Amino acid sequence: MLRTTLAAALVLPVLMAGCGGASDEDAASDEDAASMNYQEELDKYTSFRLEADLGSLTERQRQMLPLLMEAADVMNGLFWRQSYGDRDALLATIEDPAARQLAEINYGPWDRLADNAAFIPGVGAKPEGAEFYPHDMTKEEFEAAVAASADDGVALKSLYTLVRRDDEGGLVAVPYSEAFREELTVVADKLRAAAELADERGLKRYLELRADALLSDDYQPSDLAWMEMKDNTIDVVIGPIEFYEDQLYGYKAAFEAYVLIKDKAWSERLEKYVSMLGELQEGLPVAAEYKQEPPGGNSDLNAYDALYYAGDSNAGAKTIAINLPNDEEVQLQKGARRLQLKNSMRAKFEKILLPIADVLIAEDQRRNVDFDAFFANTMFHEVAHGLGIKETITGRGSVREAMKDHASALEEGKADILGLYMVTELHGRGEMGDGELMDNYVTFLAGIFRSVRFGASSAHGVANTLRFNFFEEMGAFSRDEDRGTYRVEFEQMRRAVDALSEKILRLQGEGDYDGASRFVDEMGSIGEQLQADLDRLEAAAIPVDVVFEQGL
Repeated sequence: MLRTTLAAALVLPVLMAGCGGASDEDAASDEDAASMNYQEELDKYTSFRLEADLGSLTERQRQMLPLLMEAADVMNGLFWRQSYGDRDALLATIEDPAARQLAEINYGPWDRLADNAAFIPGVGAKPEGAEFYPHDMTKEEFEAAVAASADDGVALKSLYTLVRRDDEGGLVAVPYSEAFREELTVVADKLRAAAELADERGLKRYLELRADALLSDDYQPSDLAWMEMKDNTIDVVIGPIEFYEDQLYGYKAAFEAYVLIKDKAWSERLEKYVSMLGELQEGLPVAAEYKQEPPGGNSDLNAYDALYYAGDSNAGAKTIAINLPNDEEVQLQKGARRLQLKNSMRAKFEKILLPIADVLIAEDQRRNVDFDAFFANTMFHEVAHGLGIKETITGRGSVREAMKDHASALEEGKADILGLYMVTELHGRGEMGDGELMDNYVTFLAGIFRSVRFGASSAHGVANTLRFNFFEEMGAFSRDEDRGTYRVEFEQMRRAVDALSEKILRLQGEGDYDGASRFVDEMGSIGEQLQADLDRLEAAAIPVDVVFEQGL
């Protein structure tokens, strides 16, 4: 049985998920989906209107925004094709309005907040490789095809190709610029029209180069141009960017977009931290060979209000900060930009984190759950992506390639724990203002409960599960059995931060895939007590994440 997808349009067949006969697991999944209360599942989300102060924008900048949002909106359709296939065909089969809305939120029939469990009967399990690879392809077949030819291997593993079957059944790479040409041409035209209105030279150049990149699959020039932008008020992130959707290998980039307005006052508060990155890298609690790559000197930190999310960034749990570009060569040359999405962050803090703290954090430590600490923890998470090393010290290539399907979870885990390490160091130097380090620690613990609810299908969810179990083993927190609340144990927390930082940096630096697999197997599961406490959050009707009302 074949599904009409991009592959069919290319006359390159892809088998439907779950074809070849229903398994017992599929039957159980169908039974669960059939009995689901869709409104209860929909209630896991709370609505939030994305707004920003546009008073300082010029008339030309105001004219840019609709063009950028129209370009961003195309990313929605492209991501649907990468994550599921034919959006309209799926939605036409769903009669329940709440179920349709769930499918829209998840960009498909699998619940991203419930380990990608199917909520529409008959769809089967979500393919680990989504729509990036043929569903009947094995890892052995893929790796043999990669090994057979150096040039073909590079193309098959490229961030910007789909893997399909040719007429003889062999594996071939189809460039995104070819597979999605019609839609990407529309996006490129929108970006070029916006560039004509751009007063800032850097933004104009980036938009023009990004338009070119969408039609050539050569994204490095536009990534470099994006890094060189400094004075623009409007920002846009658009294209195939993150690797989370590819849970088979973590090779393929998914389409997404953000349209953003810089908060210049908040951004000025963050500038001083950039100059400290070199010292913080040197001080990482690991041997010198695991931190030998200096962080890029052109890194910057800025705060933004988001106006529009689309595609991968808008699927399931919403991002509250951005660390880009992902190109390791650009990072080594230029560093990275860390964009803190202040209005999205405030929504999650007020609507989700504070209610979680009221249920699960010890009463006398609830005062330590603080927005400035939440902002700092999130910000330094993004900064910490630039620490450590990008190339293994064992000759196994890049860390991302060596870690394969564990790359995203390990990288998110690294960023979380090194972010807290940085906060600890900066507090010790008196660089964090009037807040207490305990604010960051308690807010961080509450944040684990927030993010672990994203589930095992999310790299962030897995990273938080690993950290919770590691911290529990090291006594970084204690649990009051009578009250069912958690308390940060300050000194043990400090030691756990260093120990986990060292462990993840070693796994990444050595490209130790087997060690990473053991770590995930041992620490990546939610235990009975934690699950019971998460169930209490659900019983208290605390939402898991937000959905956005957006657009002008």
